[in-house]
Amino acid sequence: MRTLADPGALDALIARLDKLHDKRPRAWGRMTPHEMLCHLGDAFEVALGERAFVRRDTWMQRNVVRRIALQSSLAWPKGIKTMPEVEQGAGGTRPVDFAADRERLFRLMRRFAEPEARLGAHPALGPLTRDEWLVWAYRHTDHHLRQFAL
Repeated sequence: MRTLADPGALDALIARLDKLHDKRPRAWGRMTPHEMLCHLGDAFEVALGERAFVRRDTWMQRNVVRRIALQSSLAWPKGIKTMPEVEQGAGGTRPVDFAADRERLFRLMRRFAEPEARLGAHPALGPLTRDEWLVWAYRHTDHHLRQFAL
């Protein structure tokens, strides 16, 4: 299972994100490339405790979905509805400047990956360990990069 704890994993994800441009066609989903950058940035803010959210975790999500999402090699499903707090057009950050929004994401990813980063509960999966957060971060970012064939 890939994780941000793997040597070079953060740099590899950033290199893939650096190849993204505003006109890149999506393979699936509704987000534009710019919206995806903002969505990922918002998700990292949630993880760092810098963006308010409503907890939506249930027993099934904490015990079954979390295990599948973080401990199995199954690909994450396409088209899952995202939370309004990180959805552009709802409560998420509105895309403004592509380069600035990408740099914001890079800063958040680097802060998230720091060993001293304080991480809380996931809105849908409940409380996560640091190791689980590092898997989540890799898988969530990779999931959206695949959305744009990167």
